Amino acid sequence: MLGRVQQALALLLGLFVFWTAAAGAFEGLQQRALFLGLVTTLGFALYPLGAGTGWRPLGMAVDLALTAASLAACGYIVWNYETIMGALPWASTLDVALTAGLLVAVLELGRRTVGMIFPTLVVLGLGYALLGGSIPGALGHRGFDIQFVTETVFLGDLGIWGMLTGVAATVIAAFVLFGALLLHSGGGQAFMDLAMRLGGRQPGGAAKIATIASGLFGMISGSAVANVATTGNFTIPMMIRLGYPRPFAAAVEAVASTGGQLAPPIMGAAAFVMAEILGVPYVTIMVAAIIPALLFYLAVFVTVHLVAVRRGLATVPEDELPPWWVIAAPRRVLPIVAALGGLGLGIWLGRSVATSSFYGIMGLLVAFVVTQAGQMPPRTMAGKIVEGLVDAGKGLVIIGVLLAGAQVLVSMINLTGIGVTLSSMIVTLAGDNVALVAVIVGFVCLIMGMGLPTTAAYVLVAAVLAPAMTAVGVDPLAAHLFVFYFATISVITPPVCVAVFVGAGIAQTSWTSAAGEAVRLGAVTYVVPFMLLLYPGMIMQGGPLAIVEAAISGLVLVLAIPGLLSGTRITGQRVLDAAIFAGSIALAIWPHPLGPVLALGLLAGGWHFGRRQRAGAV
Repeated sequence: MLGRVQQALALLLGLFVFWTAAAGAFEGLQQRALFLGLVTTLGFALYPLGAGTGWRPLGMAVDLALTAASLAACGYIVWNYETIMGALPWASTLDVALTAGLLVAVLELGRRTVGMIFPTLVVLGLGYALLGGSIPGALGHRGFDIQFVTETVFLGDLGIWGMLTGVAATVIAAFVLFGALLLHSGGGQAFMDLAMRLGGRQPGGAAKIATIASGLFGMISGSAVANVATTGNFTIPMMIRLGYPRPFAAAVEAVASTGGQLAPPIMGAAAFVMAEILGVPYVTIMVAAIIPALLFYLAVFVTVHLVAVRRGLATVPEDELPPWWVIAAPRRVLPIVAALGGLGLGIWLGRSVATSSFYGIMGLLVAFVVTQAGQMPPRTMAGKIVEGLVDAGKGLVIIGVLLAGAQVLVSMINLTGIGVTLSSMIVTLAGDNVALVAVIVGFVCLIMGMGLPTTAAYVLVAAVLAPAMTAVGVDPLAAHLFVFYFATISVITPPVCVAVFVGAGIAQTSWTSAAGEAVRLGAVTYVVPFMLLLYPGMIMQGGPLAIVEAAISGLVLVLAIPGLLSGTRITGQRVLDAAIFAGSIALAIWPHPLGPVLALGLLAGGWHFGRRQRAGAV
């Protein structure tokens, strides 16, 4: 019975997203309230309290009460949105009660879906707003009563109904639906088959399959943990079966899946939030992320290759790889091409991101039906589409709850001014030194992001830390991408590296060993954010020469850092090889126009010298 309720509610949410993407969203507060009401109702059905225990009846009563509280608050906003936005009413006792009920519902769902850390941060933010007037010194503020906090959180578009919830209810929801339908209409298998064919017969083939597949899946899903759980259940056992060390197998999948959040076209929910915060088109974020994403995956690929060659890791047997004619079959390729073509057409025509995603969905559905006609029964085709709608609805629960909670936290940060205070402290501590500010911000981002989903981590660090970087003259786009990257790689950074935890669980190995491998595999990723500050071309700014300079510098780092960490021999002399790699790295990050060219020359010269030595020895 519960399963049917879950499917029905997920289908209803998926249809709501599809309809609003096609016909346009409702009025701001109405759209957000309807979305959050559906999300919380589905959430309590998907994550029942006390499931499988003797006290489930009590848990059901709690779930029903919280669902009713959430629906009452959301319904109140839908009914009274004109009064709320026009008259800016004072908070009544009813408003305080509705706010409390909705917050408890959202935070409890947050606890059930992502753990205690995030809800605790939101509660601390609310507590700081209510009690911070009693704190002496720079961290104190004038204090706010419960009515004022209620008006901020509930009766307006600055609190829980603010920009983050709005993005979740429109743009992100449409893209989640796009991705779910693409995967369920055969895109997921097409991505996996393509990855197997491209990487399987190379040294370390299974690890390269994981890298390619996770990158392709990540460009659609944008979730590291979801990627590990999806592709990892196939790639990790395959790597272990072929003799790969278990920690290495877990690390490859975790790192490759993390990169999906950095790779266009979707990049996960955080990139859409970034576009709204910066007030720029989402395409601007996509374009700025191209070079860093390419460097990330090239670095992982190079590292895997070097480790595979040194350890003699096996390739995938030919008979386990799908033939090219299967991969290139029209029924596999055309739905993906039509989906991406519709998405690109909408963007090219200047339509909104949500509308563009609807174009992509329609292109996908038409191509899917046409190519599968006669090969798949209509009932099965309809079932695949319904599965996609249901999967999208389920996927939106975590996103909706996280962004609604994050919006509350951000509103409290803005209300109390704590973000400005902390940014000022960082700038004062660093003495307006951009490099030192960047190091401090990067380190704090890793700490603040530990245990949090990427979107929540980015929202938090963007509100508190990005202003510190812009205050010392860093370009806003570069500053936000900087904190975004560090918030993202916190999921593979010990001690709280959730993507590694999942991969290690699948591989049945120690997470500490897997985390060490993950840090080495993702080493370049810790350097790339700083390159965004050194080379504007990294984010497609500064003109063609700046872009070429940035690309050369990044290429050197991608080759030199894995070479140094894996002990790769290019001349046969360990000290000389290490010096060549280290010197290339130093020149690549040297902020001088000649730096990248000299770095590439040193690396190429070392390789040529080693090649001549090997030829002479023969």
